[in-house]
Parts: sequence; C-alpha cells; structure tokens
Amino acid sequence: MKKHSLYALAAAGLLAGGLSVTSASAADLGGNCCADLEERIAELEATTVRKGNRKVSLTISGWVAEQVVYWDDGAESNVYVGGIGTTLASHFKLTGQAAISPGWSAGYVMHIEAISNEPFDWNADTSRASGTTNRANVLQSFWFVKSDTLGKVSVGLQSQASDNTAILVDGSGSLVPANWVIFDGPAFGIRTTGGAQSGLAWADVATCHHVNSGIAADCNGVPLNAVRYDSPTFGGFSVSASWGEDDFWDVAARYAGEGAGFKLAAAAAYSENTDERVLAGGLRSRDSQYFQVGAYVQHVATGLFLYGAYGDEQSDNVLLAALPNGTVGYSVDSDHWYVKAGIRQRFSSLGHTVFYGEYAEHSDMASARLIDDGATGTEMQRWGVGIVQEVDAAAMSVWLKYRNMSAEVDGVAGLNDLEDLDFVGFGALINF
Repeated sequence: MKKHSLYALAAAGLLAGGLSVTSASAADLGGNCCADLEERIAELEATTVRKGNRKVSLTISGWVAEQVVYWDDGAESNVYVGGIGTTLASHFKLTGQAAISPGWSAGYVMHIEAISNEPFDWNADTSRASGTTNRANVLQSFWFVKSDTLGKVSVGLQSQASDNTAILVDGSGSLVPANWVIFDGPAFGIRTTGGAQSGLAWADVATCHHVNSGIAADCNGVPLNAVRYDSPTFGGFSVSASWGEDDFWDVAARYAGEGAGFKLAAAAAYSENTDERVLAGGLRSRDSQYFQVGAYVQHVATGLFLYGAYGDEQSDNVLLAALPNGTVGYSVDSDHWYVKAGIRQRFSSLGHTVFYGEYAEHSDMASARLIDDGATGTEMQRWGVGIVQEVDAAAMSVWLKYRNMSAEVDGVAGLNDLEDLDFVGFGALINF
C-alpha cells in the first residue's frame, strides 16, 4: 500500500469502532479480512483535502474578516454587522507550484471570496442589498510560468500590474481598516441640512470613471482577464506590465528596502482603459487614463511611520443613452490624495499595536449623473483615527476606528450645505 494510505487506514479503524483491537485479537484475524480495505481507503481519500498530486503542490490560505459598524448620516443612525468590502472580504485562496527544471516553475492561483454582507451597498434603509449578501465570488483564477532570472508570466483573471499599486506599500498593519478606498458608505444617501435626502449618494462625489465605480480612489482596483509580466527583484526594484480586456494596458514599478534605520517602500503605476463596444453600467465607450503613486516610510527603532498616496484620472466617456439633461458624453479631470501617520510598536506580548490618523481629499470626482445636473466642481474630504492590535498567537488583527466624510458640490441648486457621514467600526481579521 502507498505510504499516505496509512493515514486513511487509521481513520478507517476509528470509524469502525476505534483502536481498541489488541495485538492478540489482531493476530487472530483471518487472511481475507482486508479484501475491501483498498476500496475503503480510496473512499476516505476522496473526501480528504490533500496537498496536491505528486508533481504540483496545493496550499490553502486566506482570512475571515467581519465588523460591527455604527453610522450617523445627520438624520438617522444605526448599527450594521457585515464584511469589510470586496477584495478585502473573507476568502480562501488555492495556490500551487511545480518545478519544471532548475530555475523554472509553473503554478496556479484560484481566489474565492465569501461575502457575508457587502458594505459597498449599505445605505440608511438596509444593510442587506439584494444580490450582495451571502455569496461567493471568483476574484482571481490564473496560471503562471516563472523563471528565477527572467521573471513571471501569468494568464487569466487576476490583479493587473497597477491594481492596488499605491495601497499595498502601506506596511503599517492598518491597511485593512484604513486606506483610501471608501469601502464603508458609498451607497449611503447624502443629506442636506435639516435631514432631507439630496438625491445623491456618496459615490456621486467619489466616482472613478476608469472602472465606473464610486470607490473614491484605487481607480484600477478591479481584477481583469489579463496577461501579466513581473520581473525578478534587483536591489529592491521590480517592474510589472499587463494587458487585457478590450483594451486595457498598464505598467508599474516598485521598490522596497531598509537602510539607515528606516524601512522604505514606494510604487507608481500608469494604466489606460479604452473600450468602443457596448459596456455594462450605462457606458457605450470609455477612454480613460490613470496615474497613481504611493510611498511608506517607517523609523524602525521608534515605529513612527508615514504613508501617502496620490492619484490622477483623466477620462472621456460616452453613455449608452442620454441622461435627463441630454448628457451623452463627458470629460473628467480629477485627482485625489491620502495621507496616514502614526506609530507601530510592540507595547505588549500580544503583538504590535498601531495607532494612526488619516486624511484624504477627492477633487472633481463627480459621477455622470452629477455632471448631467450641471455640477461645476465637487470636493469630498475624509478624516479618521484608529487603533489596531495584532495578536500573533492567533494570526489575528483587531481594530477600532472612526471616520468622518464631508462633501461640497458647486453649480447645483439645493446642494450648498450637506451633512457629514460618520462611522465607528469594530472588527477583526484572522488569517489561516
């Protein structure tokens, strides 16, 4: 019998009544007692997650993350329980790799999200928007071939070279509860002074036309079917490029290193997204360019850190059908920036503690609908504070955060004075 079958044999013994058979009774067993043993072992192995076949490995990893959020929109308040937003949501990832020859390997990634409740769709009426709860989502599925000296080529549904480029340099340990994407609240209505609904959502003043989504920043944060190349790392530097869809391409450069008592990470990317076919989301064609850059620096001895990111988007889009005021094509020139500072230090045996403060501005990120209403400019500001406690023994992070969002709209009657939106969130993430 194969060596790995011994584990299944032990399991079969347990299922048959335990390991209470003595050596004497075992010696009394007849010669035909094990005629169906291989068949039973095969059945048990078929129900067991294995580490892959003899050539390709299998690794299962991921995390589970959930939060409790109190919100106040100036007229109403409530407490919701749910996830932390797609791309950060609870998930599991299957990865594997096999050696082809010295210095060459091939592998795969299958990344599945398990979304319990999507905070992108929360609003004052419900935390469980139709079709956005209790669902599984294929975030990535691709294969790759890698050379230690030439780099890696990946093909399939994946993060492109510029996906999350400016975000992922954040090494503070507070990236999940605090980054420049508005995971909590884009679908909430904006209220005017006095509590009336303005007819706008927060996504209307935080729209990335590069992906036609109201996420405030990371305007290329959606995995696509693409071909991607990643270079080896030389002296802390690496470059990436990808192409896909109809038509999308991007390039990115990254650096990470440590010296003179400081940790430093920086990255920049440029992406272009053009499409002349009929698209979902009300677009007929898209012509959009996006530049982003991010940097993180930390003083090793004290744990003091500073992180910053900047994005600039220029888009010319055409709609499938004219909006009420006749808008069929529009141009956008917007930018946004984000800064976070704090301290990351081990104050207890549990693990590192992170205290942070954040601030962001998003200028002229008006939606097509708001442009159609005659908006001549928009501004959204965000600020917040929080604490993250890492629990090393459980591969876990626990956080408590506060965030405030405010908005200004120029050129549209009745939108001169808008209420803020406030969030207080408590959550945790555990890795496996």
